[in-house]
Formats: sequence, structure tokens, C-alpha cells
Amino acid sequence: MKTSNLLKIASAALAISGATAIAADKPNILFIMSDDHTSQAVGVYNSRLAKLNPTPTIDSLAKEGIVMENAFCTNAICTPSRASIMTGQYSGVNGCPTLAEALPPERQYLSMEMNKAGYQTAIVGKWHLKERPSTFDYYKVLDGQGDYFDPVFYETGATEDVVKDYSKYGKRGTKTFKNAVMMNGHSSDCIADSALTWFKEKRDPSKPFFLKLHFKAPHDFFEYAPRYESYLEDTFIPEPANMWDLKNNGSIATRGHNDELLRYVGTSVGRRNIRRNYTKGAPWSKKLDTSLNDHDIKRQAYQLYMKAYLRCVKGVDDNLKRVVEYLKAEGLFDNTVIIYTGDQGFYLGEHDYIDKRWAYEEAMRMPFIVRYPKTIEAGQRSDAIIENVDYGPTMLDFAGVETPDYMHGGSFKQIVETGKEPADWKQAAYYHYWMHMAHHDNPAHIAIRTKRYKLIFYYGTGWKGESVPDTPPAWELYDLKNDPSEDNNVYDNPEYAKVIVQLKEQLKDLRHEYGEDDPKFAFNQAIDDFWDYDEDDRKKAVAISHSVVEKIKNGTWPHNAPRNRTAPVKGK
Repeated sequence: MKTSNLLKIASAALAISGATAIAADKPNILFIMSDDHTSQAVGVYNSRLAKLNPTPTIDSLAKEGIVMENAFCTNAICTPSRASIMTGQYSGVNGCPTLAEALPPERQYLSMEMNKAGYQTAIVGKWHLKERPSTFDYYKVLDGQGDYFDPVFYETGATEDVVKDYSKYGKRGTKTFKNAVMMNGHSSDCIADSALTWFKEKRDPSKPFFLKLHFKAPHDFFEYAPRYESYLEDTFIPEPANMWDLKNNGSIATRGHNDELLRYVGTSVGRRNIRRNYTKGAPWSKKLDTSLNDHDIKRQAYQLYMKAYLRCVKGVDDNLKRVVEYLKAEGLFDNTVIIYTGDQGFYLGEHDYIDKRWAYEEAMRMPFIVRYPKTIEAGQRSDAIIENVDYGPTMLDFAGVETPDYMHGGSFKQIVETGKEPADWKQAAYYHYWMHMAHHDNPAHIAIRTKRYKLIFYYGTGWKGESVPDTPPAWELYDLKNDPSEDNNVYDNPEYAKVIVQLKEQLKDLRHEYGEDDPKFAFNQAIDDFWDYDEDDRKKAVAISHSVVEKIKNGTWPHNAPRNRTAPVKGK
């Protein structure tokens, strides 16, 4: 045999052995994220729903790993949260503060860094960042939000066009998808099937893998697979107490002066919000008895909404079980860092809210579970504050990669492996919801969350160059030690005056560190103008509250117009 051929064979053998060594040295990483799966609907978080046992597979992962009790998103809406995970950056820097922006390939940092670390990278499911995830070795992702039934995917290498006729699904029109494939069935099943196909047909066993597995469910409007129709059918779903009594939650920003904006701010379970609520416009609305009074129809709507939501959750958990069983059968389970999370929290009736977006606990808090028996002891829980900007750095740390300088977040690998919080670890989470009064009637706000306190500032203006508030600005403070459900805003309690001063300084520092106080953002003018919130500021807020009511009455309200501007609020 010629020397040149011997050298080629030797070189190939070395390459294979080197790749095998890399695979043996580094763990696989499986990052599982479900859309709008809130911690209240994960059994291991011990909420009022835990006894319903909605997530046995996820709970089993938690029992064999660590549960992070203070995991928070920096902006509780789909695109911004996903962008923060992919970039390790806050919204003001990563360029995706709302649902409208794209994450171009040059800023898809997490997959790029994993590729450089020798990982085979893949993403399957919901992406929702507009531009295709071309920096992954393989992708099969939904178009935007994606459909619950017979979903269309953009897939690496696909060359065919798919024409989908939506009249078959009770909707209007057709849509053409370029270079795509369509699958038959429910999205949770199709996404799990696609992941398993990748494992069986496309995974390179000589490399460690990094797979992002993203379920669409349980996103609104919670269309579940037909096989779950009877699940929880005869079960009464426990209600949150503050769905019925708002107590002292909120402020003039969320309720208006003397509650005059209650029916216009924050979409609701019952009829409180006259523009959008779960007694109309939802898939289950046709099952409601519309002759019922406001209290009784709200209770009925809550039961139907929660059962639809939990049926979607059950579908995710059952499909995750299929993936876990495959990993076990192939001997991959214990050499894989398995992470489970949601892209943010979600309201399950708390404060009579639906959707997410608010800085209150139900939306800001994320479930976050890690299982990796080689370095993580089973049965642990940690109250260390982590944010979704930290997820990328932590996964990179497991891959042997130091956190890049351009990322705001940091690795908490040491915390999940030891259960102990380093002395220099962050003591506060930052939050900023930008999409002022969009979709679910939530005013824009910023917040800081420590282990004991949460300070929220509603600054009352939009993100498209507006600098003057058109909803009333206000501050809120919650003492989470004494009020974990955030039912009592204590901002005006003089006992907390020093705490407020300290938290405002911390909030100001974080905004500067994360590039959010940049003058290019016009809303910073409103933030500066109402920062001190003296008597003059309060009077201005009252005047703005009155002006909202007048604009709604005369039809000049620039945001989502209520369909019935004069309807009374019969019940809260």
C-alpha cells in the first residue's frame, strides 16, 4: 500500500478517535422548552394544581436533579425570552424586545458557540425568531407561532413548497410555505416524532449533541390532541383566591384612579375586561352558558380554560416520556444534561389575569429543572436567582466553554452541581416589558426582583419613539416574604421608604449595565420624568387616568379599542 494511503488511513483513524474522545469527555445537552408552561402547572413546584399530577415525567426528572425555585425571564413574551436565551443578552442589546424583531444568524450566539465546542447542534419545534436558525447543523422549526394540528415545518434541506388549506381547520384562506414540510397530527406528537427521527437517523454518535426541543403547547388557545378530551373532565380545578378578590394588588397604572381603568387594563378570565376575556372568543366559549351572571360564567370559563391548558400540558409530558425512554434505551440518558423550562410563566387565573407579560410572579417566574447524575445530586432545590440570560452561559459551561464577554448572563453550573450559591452571585433579577398596551392591554413596565422584594415601575408609554405617557405611571412594591402572592402593594407604606430608595438605586444600576438607559430609547424620558413620583407626578397620573376614560368614550384611544365603551363592570 502506498505511503500516502497509509497516512490518509492513519489521519482518518486519529480523527475518529479524537471525535470519540470529545464525545466521551463532554456531556450531551438536551434543552427542552414548552411555550407558556408555567411553574404552577409543574407538579414539583407544589402549587394548588400539584395534586392533579399533571407532569409525572417532568417531576421524575426533577426528583433526580435540581429544581431552581427563583428562575426568571427578563421579558415575559415569546420572542424576547427566546432571544435572551440564544444571545445571553437583555432585550435592549440583543435587538428583540418585542414580537416584531428577528434574530439573524450573526446573533444566534448559543448555537455558534456550541458548534465551535465540537457539538452537533439541532433545534426542533417552535423557534419564533423569524429568520431561520441556520447556525444549527439541523433545524426543523414551526413557521412563527405554528399550528396545533398538521403543523408545517421549515427543515434543513427541504426544497418543496407546502400549500395549507385552513378551511379544513375552521379558519379562512390558504397559505404557501416555501421550502417546508407538513406533518399530520397534533404538534406535540409531531415535534416529539421529529426529535426521535433526528436521534435515530441524523445524530452523529462520534460527537456530543446539543438539541433544543421546543414544544408549541401549551400556548393559547390550548388546542389539545383529541385523545385527552376526557382527561380531568369530572375534576374541579382549584381556583386561586385572588382571582375573585384583587385586594391591594396593582396601582393607578393597572386599575386607574378609583379603579376607573379596571375594565380596560389586563385581559381577564371573566367579563372584567370588556375587550378580551375567556368568556368569549375562545374555543370553549360555545360551551358556556351566556345567561349566567358575571360570577358564575367566570367560574365556568375558568374550568374550561384550565382543562384545555392542562390537557396540552399532559400531551407535552407524555411526549417527553417518549424521548426519555429512547435516551434510556440507547444508553444516553445519564450522559445527557437534561434541562426543562418554559419560555416564561403564565397566568392561570391569578389576579383575574390571562396570558403573561406582567412582572408579577406568575409570568416572570419560569420553571427550571436540571438532571445530570454525573455531577448533580438528586433531590436538590435552590433559591438562587437565575435569569434566562444565564441559561446559555450555563449550557456552554457544561460544554467546557467560558462565557463570552458579549453575554450579560453568567453560568450557574456551580450552583446546580453543589446546591450552594457563590458569594458573588447576583442578588436581583431585572425585568422589562416593552409592548405597551399591545394584545393583552398591559402597560409597559420595568422591575427589579430580589429574594425578598419586587419593585415595579409602570412608565406608561410605548416603544416606537413615544416619550409622553398615555397611561398613568405608577410604582408598586411587594414584600414577598410577607406577601408571596403579591396582593398588597406597599409602595406608599412609610415603613418601606429606605427599601424603595435602595431598590431604585439597584434598578438604575442594572438598567445602565444592560444598556437600557440609552437615550435612543424615547421611553426613557417618561421613566426619568416620573422616577421620583412626587405629588406633582401623582397628580399627573390621575389626570392621565381620567384622559384614558375620555379617549375610550370618544373613540380616540390609540390602543386596542374596547368593543363596548360604556359597559359597566358587574363583578371583579
